[in-house]
Amino acid sequence: MTFTQKLTFADYLALEDSRQEEKLELINGELIALPPEAWLNNDIAMFVFLQLVAIGVPFQRVKVNSCELQTPVLEVGDAANRYPDLVVVEPVHRAHPSQRMTITLEMPPPLWVMEVVSPGKTNRDRDYIRKRAQYAAVGIPEYVIVDPEEQAVLVLRLEQGEYIEAGRYTGERPLQSPTFPALNLTAAQVLSAGQDG
Repeated sequence: MTFTQKLTFADYLALEDSRQEEKLELINGELIALPPEAWLNNDIAMFVFLQLVAIGVPFQRVKVNSCELQTPVLEVGDAANRYPDLVVVEPVHRAHPSQRMTITLEMPPPLWVMEVVSPGKTNRDRDYIRKRAQYAAVGIPEYVIVDPEEQAVLVLRLEQGEYIEAGRYTGERPLQSPTFPALNLTAAQVLSAGQDG
């Protein structure tokens, strides 16, 4: 769905709820409908969701494919909003549980985000370059990229406004999350979560 009227982010937030049933990205003032989530991406996100809850993160703070983040437009073509595959929010974000699940730039950043890379150069560039820059600008302390094609998990830690690599994990090497050190997972476990059970 594309609209001809150029919208600001405030205009977008003011849209009626009927238009918010689908995921929309605001790009260059236009609303662009996102395709449905891939089974693989959703399965991996749900698996990590369960692992985070198992180590004591309240399930209400872990959102799979549903929490929207306002992001700064750093380059032409950047979306002004993103829907991470998995996001861990702070209690302040849930201060009003009935409000829309959108974290704006005026709010503190979420604690942690994870993206599962979909096939194709455009998707790779979006997750590795554009979202990386936008999430760093928002101030999200940890960004995890799960890459099924490369069979790797990249953990990025925010330092002085930029992400540095905290670790790149493959196979049976245990992941080390600066934010969740109790998260006892290997890259193989995360990557195999999307396989048929």
